[in-house]
Amino acid sequence: MTSINCKGKLIDFEIPKVMGILNVTPDSFYDGGSYKNEQDILAQAEKMLNDGATFIDVGAYSSRPGAQDISVDEECARLIPVVNLLLKNYPDVLLSIDTFRSKVAQEAVNSGAALINDISAGFLDEAMLTTIAKLQVPYIMMHMRGTPQTMKNLTEYEDVVHEVIFYLSERVAAARALGINDLIVDPGLGFAKTIAQNFELLNATEKLQVLELPILIGLSRKSMITKTLGVDSNSALNGTTALNMIALQKRASILRVHDVKEAVQTVRLHQALKGSN
Repeated sequence: MTSINCKGKLIDFEIPKVMGILNVTPDSFYDGGSYKNEQDILAQAEKMLNDGATFIDVGAYSSRPGAQDISVDEECARLIPVVNLLLKNYPDVLLSIDTFRSKVAQEAVNSGAALINDISAGFLDEAMLTTIAKLQVPYIMMHMRGTPQTMKNLTEYEDVVHEVIFYLSERVAAARALGINDLIVDPGLGFAKTIAQNFELLNATEKLQVLELPILIGLSRKSMITKTLGVDSNSALNGTTALNMIALQKRASILRVHDVKEAVQTVRLHQALKGSN
């Protein structure tokens, strides 16, 4: 499957797309607390759209390892005004909502969001899959074990690539059984994986093609880069760009990034490389 239907608009992945990250959380690992007011939020959204983002992924619950848990109501209170603000100013923007809670997904889509990005693939809220089936919006299903609070202790695998693919295949089957049509899979780099496992999964990205779905890769400024290079997240753009090119070579369909301009340039260079073959 090389396309998804977002609010009646067909998004084709023949050329990979870029998803810009907009965190409206105080504690995300890279940009937490950066976008506290309407002016900052709109300025960042405008920059990402001008730089070529197809999607903007809005998150109001930090999923970094050990992040603080917040209530559903607080997540909605952070998120929904931002959804309304962005759609008022950019009516055609395709907003992805980074949430694992069905109530948040429901309210966001009711407010005009286009797709849901769930780090738990429906495991952390038993109502999520039925909610997505009812809403009929594209659904990103990521591999994770446990919760953001516990995942760093759940990294024992016999074969991480095989187990991630098996997990995602089961979740895809569950979604399909409910009539969810537009699905995207994400191997979940940084979620219940060691640094070595992250690189093993990235190197095996093309094996997810067996699922016959678009593949999202999110490695922007993550610890697999910072710890390998001995830098902080502020100095991880070069490493992010290098690994995003690898992801594209391994047939990723979407790059989820903090730095849209550089990711779009990476896609363009990858397309030029493909065209030279």
